[in-house]
Amino acid sequence: MSALSPVFQQPAGSTDFAVEQLAALCKASGDSRRLQILRVLRQDSFGVLELCSLFGMRQPALSHHLKVLHGAGLISSRREGNTIYYRRAPLGQAAGLAALQKNLFETVDQLELTPTVETGLAELQRGRVRLSEQFFRQNADKFRRQQDLIASYEQYADTVAGLLRDAAIGQRRLALEVGPGDGRFLAELSPAFARVVALDSSAEMLANARALAARQRLENIEFVLGDPGHPRLAELAADCIVVNMVLHHTASPAAMFRDLAACLAVGGRLLITELGHHHQVWARESCGDLWLGFEPADLQAWAQAAGLTEVAAVYLAQRNGFQIQVRLFGHQ
Repeated sequence: MSALSPVFQQPAGSTDFAVEQLAALCKASGDSRRLQILRVLRQDSFGVLELCSLFGMRQPALSHHLKVLHGAGLISSRREGNTIYYRRAPLGQAAGLAALQKNLFETVDQLELTPTVETGLAELQRGRVRLSEQFFRQNADKFRRQQDLIASYEQYADTVAGLLRDAAIGQRRLALEVGPGDGRFLAELSPAFARVVALDSSAEMLANARALAARQRLENIEFVLGDPGHPRLAELAADCIVVNMVLHHTASPAAMFRDLAACLAVGGRLLITELGHHHQVWARESCGDLWLGFEPADLQAWAQAAGLTEVAAVYLAQRNGFQIQVRLFGHQ
């Protein structure tokens, strides 16, 4: 998620202020519970109530820890409707302390979470997945109409298809589309690659995509029911992976990047189409969105953590106030 404005605004040359910055960072990292919070926020965002549940803490106590971490520039926050989500802050917010912050994060990442927290994290992610699956189970028949409220397929399809055609992809043996929706983009992938795998966690949506492919006689497509952690994907070395308007329905976008990078062939490309961050809270109920879009830096950070680097980017402004970002990544 996006960071707040830097906490430390005074000139980096102020010795007294540099000491205060260092003291704040040391204080924030001098508590075992705050280190565990930083570990949980490694590559994901959580609300206060979610963190309270994970650590078995009352909200005032948890909020105090978050306040200390934020005051030290170690976490940032973003409001989505009535909920504030927290994640680690980007490096470099505190002038002169980026190296120390980086070393702190790397050390924290070696900590083992308690079994209780591990179990709680798994259940929390399953809960997010259930919310998304429930929406598509109940709304598969009207998915196109719901999606058009925000960004219709026609508004980004040509741009995505053009970027795909122009992309320097090593070979075009196998393409993977995650969350094909009603299957329309499969018509672009099928003639461009020898084989295509369509992966969706919703049986209803996958049935829609399969029906469209049958009508259009797209015969080189394999349909797989599951998420990016499905064993079938471990067998793949995809030359291209396409993810159109799926991340904001995903329990953990960071995990999505890691899973997809693992099944991307050398010289392959990951093409992501996604909403920019917005404040249209109604999208949660009407369109089943778990997240209200993402800042460009969010996708950049998740890709980098997964060993990918950006190759190209296109940003489309929509008349309804939403922005679409089309991003192309490859192995570093």
